[in-house]
Amino acid sequence: MFSVYGRLQKITLRTLIKVVEDYIYQLEGQQKEVMQFLHDILTIEYGLNAKIRYKIPFYFGISWICYLNTRKNNKVDFAIVRGQEISNASGLLDSRDRKMISSAEFGSIKEIPVDLVKEIIEEAIFLDETVPYKLRRKA
Repeated sequence: MFSVYGRLQKITLRTLIKVVEDYIYQLEGQQKEVMQFLHDILTIEYGLNAKIRYKIPFYFGISWICYLNTRKNNKVDFAIVRGQEISNASGLLDSRDRKMISSAEFGSIKEIPVDLVKEIIEEAIFLDETVPYKLRRKA
């Protein structure tokens, strides 16, 4: 049976990913290369959906998993939304005194420890799939 909803959903997700790719293509130099490299890992290897939120690319499964952000120092911030909840055994991620998010900065593709980044992504996806995100409201 043909599902119109399923087809529309696929078209919408492709459109959202295209918007993110357009955002990446307008960047220059090393930031563009690093963003494209991480974007491809997140979307192609792990099948995460991409969407522009707060003017930057966010990647999500059930909920937000991570985002990529350009920095003024010409690096790219690879940030895990629930970074404080994952093990970070490698010490790659830094919380920078944030309550939820942990991130790592990369200035070139050569700086990216691909195996560690993939471990972090896999743990973040596992957390997203097994532990429901609980919105913390200020009391």
